[in-house]
Amino acid sequence: MSAAPERYTVTLKPRLADEEGHPDHGSGLRSATVHATGGYGASGAPRYTGEGIAADIDPTTGTVQAITVDGRELPYGWVAETTPDSED
Repeated sequence: MSAAPERYTVTLKPRLADEEGHPDHGSGLRSATVHATGGYGASGAPRYTGEGIAADIDPTTGTVQAITVDGRELPYGWVAETTPDSED
């Protein structure tokens, strides 16, 4: 098993699917770089924070397990996608 990434880019998108039900999350409304805190969130996944976002991200799949934005939950239907950032 490889080590968890030190940082991710989290992109917030406004919907789960298009009108026909196809997985089309729409354009990104906000992106932020989040960094590993060294701790774990309530979900048990590593915790990442930055730019107003706190997220528990599963390092195996890159899936966001829990997230708050500016201290609030995402609006209903919104999704958070991740991309691991390479270290420069």
